[in-house]
Amino acid sequence: MREWVVIYLKGVCMGAADIVPGVSGGTIALITGIYDRLIAAIAAIDPRVLAGLPEVGSVDGRARLREDLLAMDVPFLLALGAGIGTAFVLMSRVIHAAFEAYPAVLNGFFFGLIAASAVVIYRAIRVDTPGRIAALLGGGVLAFLVSGAAESGGSASLALVFLAGAIAISAMVLPGISGAAFLYILGQYQYMLGALTEFTDALVAIPSGGSVDAAVTPGIPVVVFLAGASVGLLTMARVVKRALERNRMATLGFLVGLMVGALRLPVEEAAAATGTLTTGLLVAIVLAAVVGVGVILAFDRFGGSLDYTEDTAV
Repeated sequence: MREWVVIYLKGVCMGAADIVPGVSGGTIALITGIYDRLIAAIAAIDPRVLAGLPEVGSVDGRARLREDLLAMDVPFLLALGAGIGTAFVLMSRVIHAAFEAYPAVLNGFFFGLIAASAVVIYRAIRVDTPGRIAALLGGGVLAFLVSGAAESGGSASLALVFLAGAIAISAMVLPGISGAAFLYILGQYQYMLGALTEFTDALVAIPSGGSVDAAVTPGIPVVVFLAGASVGLLTMARVVKRALERNRMATLGFLVGLMVGALRLPVEEAAAATGTLTTGLLVAIVLAAVVGVGVILAFDRFGGSLDYTEDTAV
């Protein structure tokens, strides 16, 4: 039980990091010593094990299913996932409230997080061939265009929510790369925070007489996002892993380009949230950006074992 509690608490730390753009849950997993186990468990997931569910009525069927689940380290993933989910629910409320009260300052903080993350990863990789330079520039242009078209808050198509879930979960398992940052780039970050907060509020209100129907509307995007994350965990996360194995520096260069190009979004969001730009507000935004940079540099210091040097030429 003590082992599962420790894993759960590590999941809470991962979730708290994952929900902030620019801070990677993968880095937390590496720092806390569970990264290799996490990647191995994800790679071992095999949906074909569900074919054995009809046999759980027999002793042998239950024994086989239990062995399969243990072989895939599913109990570890469940304990870790519970911790991540807990952090998401708690932190989403705080960040959603901060967006409502201090949108310009919070976007300044996110600018610092994303910019520093790009610099930290860029320092650790080599972008010294035409292919790598093209990947870096391509990622920058793509993110600049996508972030310019993104609309924070409001609503979104369920197809985009599904895609955002798949992309976010793929990034979450990479040290130094933030899944929340890609939600932010796609303009789904604030929308999903609001949906999750509204959904959990409605669920909590049900025992005291709240309406189940009130949980349906915000619950739909949450369920679709989780479905996208599940598919992404089984597919896109493996694609990213394979890309890193084959063309490590070009892939990381592309991700750095995405981060740099995405800096357009916090600048535009901060400007849109600012009525009259006073000296005090400008100082607050700059200080928030500096704090964001400091957070990333602190994680980089403690995550010194991050290794981006293994590569095949591109």
